[in-house]
Amino acid sequence: MDVEILARIQFAFTVSFHYIYPPLSIGLGLIMVIFEGLYVKTKKRDYEILARFWTKIFALTFGIGVATGIVMEFEFGTNWATYSKYVGDIFGSALAAEGIFAFALESGFLGVLLFGWNRVKPWVHLMATIGVFLGSMFSAVWIVVANSWQQTPAGYHIVGEGMKARAEITDFWEMVFNPSSVDRLLHVWIGAFLAGVFLILSVHAYYLLKGRYVEISKKAFKITLIVATVASLAQLAAGHKSADGVAKNQPAKLAALEGHFDANAPADMYLAGWVNTDEEKVTGLKIPGGLSFLIDYNFDAPVKGLNAFSKEDRPSAINGIFQFYHIMVAIGIFLIVLTLYASYLMYQGKLFNKRWLLLVFVFAVFLPQIANQVGWFAAEMGRQPWVVYGLLRTSDALSKVVTANQIVFSLIMFTLVYLVLLLLFLYLLNKKIKHGPYDDEEDTDRPLQKEISNVFNS
Repeated sequence: MDVEILARIQFAFTVSFHYIYPPLSIGLGLIMVIFEGLYVKTKKRDYEILARFWTKIFALTFGIGVATGIVMEFEFGTNWATYSKYVGDIFGSALAAEGIFAFALESGFLGVLLFGWNRVKPWVHLMATIGVFLGSMFSAVWIVVANSWQQTPAGYHIVGEGMKARAEITDFWEMVFNPSSVDRLLHVWIGAFLAGVFLILSVHAYYLLKGRYVEISKKAFKITLIVATVASLAQLAAGHKSADGVAKNQPAKLAALEGHFDANAPADMYLAGWVNTDEEKVTGLKIPGGLSFLIDYNFDAPVKGLNAFSKEDRPSAINGIFQFYHIMVAIGIFLIVLTLYASYLMYQGKLFNKRWLLLVFVFAVFLPQIANQVGWFAAEMGRQPWVVYGLLRTSDALSKVVTANQIVFSLIMFTLVYLVLLLLFLYLLNKKIKHGPYDDEEDTDRPLQKEISNVFNS
């Protein structure tokens, strides 16, 4: 493999592994605020126990997320030096804003969140929880803004020529509110909510199936299911709005997402299929004119296809982009059906009688994570061959002195380190889940064991 492919693989690997954790932190933070808010309002002990328990899980995901995110910043300098010089003014502003508005907020309240139980008043601790949650949300803002600028550049001008060219900000707020940033941010936020809430649903469904912590798990499951249902439906609207932006600002990417080759013809919408790039056709299940309708509300409206662009200006891995995009959409539809059905059963009072449904929720924890990952793959691969859309090609963004052997060696080392971190994360997560939400001395679900223990101790 050449240096460009290896550098892209390395960055994709490190980003993908890192992106397991921030969405969990954001989603868990939302539910922590809800649980603790209910405790402050009602003074019911169960809500405090749930808030404490999920704060421990949050701390684990937050710590691993910070550790895995540092590597990417070094990769900008080692593998992508030309890119870093070109977008340094843009990224520098966004990352500085992240430090001021996000990290400062998170770090300022994180100590109170983790160690303030029984040391500050409940409402003060709630404010700290809200502060950490908002900090995680703001952190996503500036990362998405920086990435969205690469997709739809705005508020800049180019200084210098040739290899010395670089982008400088002319309007900070135009850069922040570039044509795709708001739509993509909402899409990312909701995806993060889904990742966090489905972890909570999975764990409490597991407890219910095992007959452990039954009453408190029922409360947690009902509350979280409502959030999951709203988020699943909201993601449908946010995803559609984001796709409208892609149709307007990145027509080559839209054509790749649906495997649409004709330069100017009505476009079908595929539910599933396979793209044959040699024959320039898609085989699969489709809605004729469906993409045209989604864009212009007209089944016969022409849509610009891949053949309207020169081959060097359009994505190359069309089938991969197509598959990743449709996996994301399929998961999104499944989550809507799953949560609506479960909500209906909850309304009927039959939710916890369906053991097969609880088992589905146990394993559904993986689906939002997969959707988040493949969604980003489709977005980033669809931007190719540009690292900054229409301005800087990926092939021109590489460092000029890095060799393939150096990237391979560092990729192997990163893989080993990240494997250790993943195993550590899974071990600690499993340990906390098996321990359960109660401290040993207040575990109300094990009265018989306590009585036996008391007899032997006496």
